[in-house]
Amino acid sequence: MTARSAFTRILNVEDARQAARRRLPRGLFEYIDRGCEDEVSILANRRRLDAIALSPAVLVDVARTSTEAELLGKQHPLPIVVAPTAVAGLVWHDGEIALAQAAARSGIPFCVSTQSITSIERIAAEAGADLWFQLYIWKNRRRMLDLLDRAWAAGAETLVLTADTAVGPNREYNLRNGFGIPLKLSWRAALDVALHPRWAATVMLHALATGQVPTYAHYPAEFRTRLGREALSDEISLAKDVTWDDIRLLRQRWPGKLVVKGILRVEDALTASSHGVDAIVVSNHGARNLDCASGPTDVLPRITEAVGDRMEIFADSGVRRGADIARFLALGARGVMIGRATLYGVAMGGSEGAARVLDLLSAELRTTMGMLGARELGSIRRAEPSP
Repeated sequence: MTARSAFTRILNVEDARQAARRRLPRGLFEYIDRGCEDEVSILANRRRLDAIALSPAVLVDVARTSTEAELLGKQHPLPIVVAPTAVAGLVWHDGEIALAQAAARSGIPFCVSTQSITSIERIAAEAGADLWFQLYIWKNRRRMLDLLDRAWAAGAETLVLTADTAVGPNREYNLRNGFGIPLKLSWRAALDVALHPRWAATVMLHALATGQVPTYAHYPAEFRTRLGREALSDEISLAKDVTWDDIRLLRQRWPGKLVVKGILRVEDALTASSHGVDAIVVSNHGARNLDCASGPTDVLPRITEAVGDRMEIFADSGVRRGADIARFLALGARGVMIGRATLYGVAMGGSEGAARVLDLLSAELRTTMGMLGARELGSIRRAEPSP
């Protein structure tokens, strides 16, 4: 049985989620799966997507449908970008490379996180993917600019600034599970790992045996520590004084495409446009940061109306089906970022597991389009609301 055929029992993202739950220690699984505080927003994201009805056209020849999309000047077979996710290398050995390889097979971009355990140089060399780079701004802007130079030299041509994490979120379950970054030893965490020996052997013990103890690969070498230790310098802490002046700085320094992720206000979208930003991501960070934030579906139509002719608009948060991708596109998004879904896939089976999830989402999107009578992405329409 091939690795790909081993996942034929996985029929949707929820199946992949349950497979990831079984394989990962509880603390790590909940770190990637859950939201924040009372988790009102993570449930609301799902309800809001479910409430969006699409309008089918009948008697349309859908023998040939196209899911191709032009994203920031490049043609891709799907309107999907694999979103940046921290510490994917704890979910699977070299998890970032596995995600990038799956993205490359699907012909879509992979966005490397600032907090990746694998360096962008290694990902570029071993995955062959169209790489984007996600940025958190450090207190020391000079060191942050040095990181941009690294990303550009490695081949990333699109920079994604995450703008919606001014302070650390309140995720109480991490404390209850004894899980956090930096990793800390505790009896609860040790028992959690012991109950998941396959993960412990293939990720943690493999790393220890090869001398590759997990660390943030994009931190300056002199400040790089194992994930079990505190940072050696405040210089690379996330800055709390990030403003539109930083967007000007990035626009001056970065020669490629510039994307701002985490926009939920029309006025912020307009300001991004006036600063030369090429695209925005309408997102509430997968409901992981602010439990009382609005959802992307609430504001996406108004943002599209305000700036859709000036810049490209992406969306994320809560995608579980190909129909969810279609819903975001019907609201005005050019493309959709996928985060948790592909992490579930890589957790259950590395690159092949992530590829299985992308294949499922692609097939579901095509089925949705066929049922809608939509031969191309631009034909997807939202149903008119009832009077």
